[in-house]
Amino acid sequence: MTGSTAAPVRTPSDHVVRRALRNPTVVVSGLVLLLVVAAAVLAPLLAPHSPTEAVLDDVLAPPSADHPLGGDSAGRDVLSRLLWGARTSLLAGLIAIVTAVVVGVPAGLVAGYRSGRFDAVAGWVASVLLAVPGIVALLVVVSAFGTAMPPSMIALGVLLSPAFFRLTRSTVVNVRAELYVDAARVAGISPVSIVFRHILSVVATPIIIQASLSAGVAIIVQAGLAFLGIGDSLAPSWGAMVNDAYRSNIEAPLLTLWPGLAIGITVAALALLGSGLSDVVNRTDAVQSPRRSRRLAAEAAAEVAAAPKVEARTSDEATLVVEDLHVQYSRQDGTRAEVVKGVSFHVDRGECLGIVGESGSGKSQTAFSVLGLLPPEAVRVAGAIRLRELDLLSLGERSLNHIRSSRLAYVPQDPMSNLDPAYTIGAQMVETIRAHERLSRRAATQRARALLERVLIVDPDKALGSYPHEISGGMAQRVLIAMAISCSPDVLIADEPTTALDVTVQQEVLDLLRELQRDLDLALVIVTHNLGVVADICDRVAVMKDGRLVETRDVFDLSAAPQHPYTRELLGSTLSNVAPRTRIGQGSPSTATTEA
Repeated sequence: MTGSTAAPVRTPSDHVVRRALRNPTVVVSGLVLLLVVAAAVLAPLLAPHSPTEAVLDDVLAPPSADHPLGGDSAGRDVLSRLLWGARTSLLAGLIAIVTAVVVGVPAGLVAGYRSGRFDAVAGWVASVLLAVPGIVALLVVVSAFGTAMPPSMIALGVLLSPAFFRLTRSTVVNVRAELYVDAARVAGISPVSIVFRHILSVVATPIIIQASLSAGVAIIVQAGLAFLGIGDSLAPSWGAMVNDAYRSNIEAPLLTLWPGLAIGITVAALALLGSGLSDVVNRTDAVQSPRRSRRLAAEAAAEVAAAPKVEARTSDEATLVVEDLHVQYSRQDGTRAEVVKGVSFHVDRGECLGIVGESGSGKSQTAFSVLGLLPPEAVRVAGAIRLRELDLLSLGERSLNHIRSSRLAYVPQDPMSNLDPAYTIGAQMVETIRAHERLSRRAATQRARALLERVLIVDPDKALGSYPHEISGGMAQRVLIAMAISCSPDVLIADEPTTALDVTVQQEVLDLLRELQRDLDLALVIVTHNLGVVADICDRVAVMKDGRLVETRDVFDLSAAPQHPYTRELLGSTLSNVAPRTRIGQGSPSTATTEA
């Protein structure tokens, strides 16, 4: 009997490491820093001479086989001092960063998690440290503790700690309200365990990025102090080499070049490493290059071309036609995941189509594909996406921006998150109207007022002057519907338009959409997981599962006799002791189906 080996479990840190190894900035800067560190560690083996050995015959000696970079003003080998000086500079940066992390991070963790008096006191101390002139503080430390490097770098670390404190505190404040932290509290886990096991992992990566950036500052400060003559005169360092080269600049100008290059390359590598790590953590490297996007699109198109085609049953009056739509995303391991698989449907003018399915079925991705709002890493391939006579697949981003809202409108799921909190409702509506129509601000304001009246907002003038936080969720959804119909579109796509609303407001919004569809003769697409919404407003239903359309039928026929097992499961989970909806004149009409 042979045993099977389980596949290794990959943690989020594994994905971060793989993304970092694919980021050229991280790889190149990391290799440069690795070389600098290796040179510092192996200085006793690599240095051809002692860094303190002075030979009078080698004073300001030019480069030679015995002295590859020449000699300095005291007859010491420049290459040897450069290698040994890396030890001093890197050690100075390490001492400063360790001090800053030890002082700033724990204080930020406690202040962010506990808040209260400690947070106020720690914040005040951080503000005081930020206000202290750094060079003055370092000179005071030198006068009190002597010119040795460690005390001055420890003082520099304390001066750098407020940056770590504020970064940690702000991150913890954002995390402590997460549900998993509340769950840990309910489970009886101690605050110390919550902070160091659940919250510290979130803070670790930003701290590493901040440390890489601050290390370069520490190296520059140490070099500046050494250049001013503050430090151990016998210990080789890059700053001391710059000081020596400055005094001999006329006789040997190359002496300034070598320590300057060493400082510049090291500090630049640290800065680029921090920037690259920030890109990796924030996934900005997920935005693909045009060449990679074209390659992935070509590969996806080849796969789609080889797959069986899905025939679309279109209508002569179809306003929106989607044929054989596929959407793919790249996985971390280089493979692609297909989330929409050969979807085809059409919507006639004056008709309401409901796209229904469970979470992850691909219904929202289908809607975003029609709208052209997929993220950059998505690959969309379709036989056709047509809005009447327009081929949406052939339009550029500028043309598509004009089509959106003017002919192809969208009502999002969460109304509050789609309104800018910094501007009034009126300002945002006027901006939308004037973006598509040549109207004066006064005329656009009057148009906005009329639209708010059209969507049954009782006091439109008050709503125009209100900020999003001053109105209810139901009113915000009405505002977004008014903005969507402001330019009389041909198609209105509503993505879960009632999910964020309470039951009574849901019914009002559905009634409003139905009335607008009838009055404006719109082609309406409702994306939802709620068959109650579908039965209440839609004419036809397209049921999606795992990225495919499994059934598209008239809403009456589907409610009475679903054909696909998945459709029957959806109806079974939604309808409870409620007779199927019947056509008018074919029996007593039932009440609207209950909400899921």
